[in-house]
This record gives sequence, structure tokens and C-alpha cells, in this order.
Amino acid sequence: MIILTVILAGVLLGGGIWLYSPDLPRAALERRWAPPPSQFVEVAGVRLHIRDTGLRDGPAVLLIHGFASSLHTWEAWAPLLEDRFRVVSLDLPGFGLTGADPTGDYSDERSIALLAALMDQLGIGQTAVVGSSMGGRIAWRFAAAEPARVSKLVLMAPDGFASPGREYGRAPERLPWLMRLLPYTAPKPLLSRTMRGAYAVPGVLTDAVVDRYHAMLLAPGVRRAILDRMLQTRLVPPEPILATIRVPVLLLWGERDGAVPASHAADYERALPDVRTVMLSGIGHVPMEEAPEASARALRAFLEGEAEV
Repeated sequence: MIILTVILAGVLLGGGIWLYSPDLPRAALERRWAPPPSQFVEVAGVRLHIRDTGLRDGPAVLLIHGFASSLHTWEAWAPLLEDRFRVVSLDLPGFGLTGADPTGDYSDERSIALLAALMDQLGIGQTAVVGSSMGGRIAWRFAAAEPARVSKLVLMAPDGFASPGREYGRAPERLPWLMRLLPYTAPKPLLSRTMRGAYAVPGVLTDAVVDRYHAMLLAPGVRRAILDRMLQTRLVPPEPILATIRVPVLLLWGERDGAVPASHAADYERALPDVRTVMLSGIGHVPMEEAPEASARALRAFLEGEAEV
């Protein structure tokens, strides 16, 4: 999920509020947030937090979360998929319990290399790839860069097209000074208030959900890594890359998405050779959290080859 606006706008909205928030101890976070089936694996020099569940010999599904999120965003989906699929999720470097990448490289190219290395380590030759928001951008770039590894592609409100303040080929030269405070302060009330725009279904954004996102934000090194990723992200024109993707693609979008509006689906529909779109009525930016049954049903129909999803 894109919490670029969520977390950093929270700091901006806070204005003069200054509450020092140190990183939390890794051991305590892992005891609370990484019980089985979580595991940690060394991949390309990074200690990745992953979950690998479901049918070991079933078709693989790789789930890639969005900005400032973690693999926990997929928890409600897992039991709805594990009877048929091998379900693999991870905390991307710089987020969640994976923490900072020792190389300091948070480019899309680095993410693509890590995903390929993870598949090799897990013995997965080909997988369906599901990406949410920023993870959607990484997913479609991975599908283009590693076509033999991807059987189908699911993009959930994917990032990637330029927008005001985000030009192609240019990363920010510097961040506003208030954003630079992120490694030192992350008030939970502001996080809660600004997260509301991502959730359209009443009652889903509970205190427990906010607690989880806040805990992952306070994992060692994550907040500084978030700023590093922002400074390193360079969008590339999507159309030439999307045009090379030959596998079937499902666009899965919440009709009431307040972070990446559903109208943006048209950009992908024009660029992708084989695409279908499912709009989820009344749902916001995180369908896997807001409506897990409905969104997983659409996903399964697509992955299992049904004519209509």
C-alpha cells in the first residue's frame, strides 16, 4: 500500500508537533510480528522476512506489498488461497521486519534482482505475481525483465505513471525538511488520521491495524530506508515496458481508492496487450484488507483461468 502520503503527510500535518520515537528492539518486534509461518532467509545479502505457505507443489503466487507496508497486509488472503496455491509473501528491503538493505540500494532494479534470487532459493521456476501500489510497479517491471519467471500478473492500484511532482527519469534532489524528521518522530495519532484516506470500508482500520503499521514503521532502520527509497526512485515511462508483457494481466482496483484513483486503470488498459479489469465496489486502496473474500475470489477466478472474473 502506498503510505507515502499517509506517513509523511502525517508529519507535515503535525506541523510543530515533536515527539521523539526511537526504533523498537528487533527481537521484541520479531517475537510479536514474526511467529510461524514467518521465517528469515538470506537472499542476495539481505535477511528477508518471508512467509511460504500452502501447497508446496501447487502453482506459486508471489505477493508484493506497497510502500511502507509489510507482508502482514496479505494475512487475510493466505487462508483463502492456500488450498490451491503455494503462497509466498515478503517484506521488501527497507520495510517491515526485513529492514534496511546493507547495500543501501532501493532501486526497482535491485528489487527485481532480489525477487529473482528469492525464487531461485525457494526452488520456484515460475509464479503468478501480485503487486499492490508500489509493489504493483515492481511487479510489472519484474514481469517485463524476467518474462520466463511470470505466469500471470495481477496489479492492484499499481504505481508507475508520472503525476504532479513526480516526473519521469528524475528522483527528488532533496526532501522537505519536515520529511527529514521521519527517522526521529512518528506519532501514532497522526498515522491513524492520515491512514483513513486509504480505507473506504468502515470498521476495517482498527486500532490493531494502526498498531501493526506503526510497529513496522519503528522497526530498526526502516524510516531512514523509506527516505532513501524516496530519494532513489526514478520513474521510467511505463508504456514501452508494459507493451512487452505478454502474460495475462488482471487489474484489481477498489472503486473508492483514495490513494491511486480507479480512473488510472485506463492508462494500463491502453498499454497492456492482454488485460482485464475488476473494479471492487465500495472498496478503497487495500482490497486484501478491506474485502479479502471478494478480492480473493476475483484473484482465484483469474488464476484458475475462468472466463469471467
